[in-house]
Amino acid sequence: MAKQQYFITGTDTDAGKTHVSVGLLKAAARQGLRTFGVKPIAAGAEWVDGKLCNEDALRIQAAGSIALRYEQVNPVVFEPAIAPHIAAAQEQKLVHVSRLEGFVRGTLLTPHDVALVEGAGGWRVPLNDRELLSDLAKRLALPVIVVVNMKLGCLNHAFLTMEAIRRDGLQVAGWVANGGQLDMPCYEENLATLHTMLSAPLLGTLTWHDDGATAEAEFDLIWQNLAG
Repeated sequence: MAKQQYFITGTDTDAGKTHVSVGLLKAAARQGLRTFGVKPIAAGAEWVDGKLCNEDALRIQAAGSIALRYEQVNPVVFEPAIAPHIAAAQEQKLVHVSRLEGFVRGTLLTPHDVALVEGAGGWRVPLNDRELLSDLAKRLALPVIVVVNMKLGCLNHAFLTMEAIRRDGLQVAGWVANGGQLDMPCYEENLATLHTMLSAPLLGTLTWHDDGATAEAEFDLIWQNLAG
C-alpha cells in the first residue's frame, strides 16, 4: 500500500493534537500497519535519565509500532513551556525551518506505512522572527488533519485555521471535533455549524475520557474515514 503521511495541527494550544496523534497511530497499528509519529519541536520538558524530554513526544514515541530513538521523534526541545521562538531566544539558539525539515525528512526515510508529523500550538506558531511552523508544513507538503478544540470560540478558530492552511496551498485531509460534550454550551449546534460550513470532511468526534474501549472505537472510526 502507499505510505500515508499527515501533518497534525490544532485550532489552538491544548486542542488535543497529541491525543489524536496517539489514537490514530494505535488505530493504524491495530490494522497491522507500521506506524510512527514525529514532533519536530516542543517547548515544555523535564529531565528524564539525563535527557530533556517532552511528555507529548514521549507519548507519540510510545504509540508508534516502529521503535524510534527519542531524538528522531523530537529533535528540538526546550525546557520552559512557552512559545518555541521565545524559549530558543532565551537559550541563545536559533531554530530554522530548514533544520526541522532535515530532521523530519531523515526520520521519514524509516520504512513505514503511516507517519504523523505533529505541530506545536496552532497553525501560525513563530519559530524565529521570520519563519513560522506553518512554513515547515508547506515544505513537507503533507495533507493536514485539523483538531478542533470544541469550546466557546472554536468556530472562529476553526474557520481561520482552515483558511490559512488552504491559503498556504495545502490539502485539508479532514478535521476532528475533540471534546466539548460535557461542558460546551450548545455543543450539537456548534458541531452542526462546523460540519455545514467547513469545506473539509469531519473525520469523527471524540469525547473526554480515559483511553479504553470507547476511545479505541472512536479512533478506529476516524482512521477508517481517513484511510477511506
